[in-house]
Amino acid sequence: MTQPARAPSVLFICTGNICRSPTAHALLVHKAREAAFAVEVDSAAISNEERGRRADRRSVAEAKRRGIAMPERVARQVTVDDFARFDHVIGMTRAHCASLRRLASPAGSAKVRMLLDERDVPDPWYGDERDFVAVFDLIDGGVEALLAQLRSQSKNGT
Repeated sequence: MTQPARAPSVLFICTGNICRSPTAHALLVHKAREAAFAVEVDSAAISNEERGRRADRRSVAEAKRRGIAMPERVARQVTVDDFARFDHVIGMTRAHCASLRRLASPAGSAKVRMLLDERDVPDPWYGDERDFVAVFDLIDGGVEALLAQLRSQSKNGT
């Protein structure tokens, strides 16, 4: 008898884990649930300066406006153990991915990629609500593509 396939696992990374990565986390949970697709999702930060804080109120407001629930969690910093726990470690920028690769082993480094291939997701923190709307749209498109990839890999057994 074959074992059921383990759900893929995804860790989203941004600078402080209060804007972009929690938004991606919330979107993937929401979209996967709608698609009846099992996936383990978390998010973390490169930096520890926001550790223990909840998602930025502007990210929460934009998600709520679109009917997406933000995860009930606080910011945390990525750890070496995360590379063993997660199948995919998704950075929002080239700089995040470079930092992640320096932290990871060679096997862990192979799990690192950008959400939008070669396009950085800008940090909306210094902007206003329009910046959070624009970033939400970028992340939404990236998460949609990621979910399609995960579903395809699941069907193909890869």
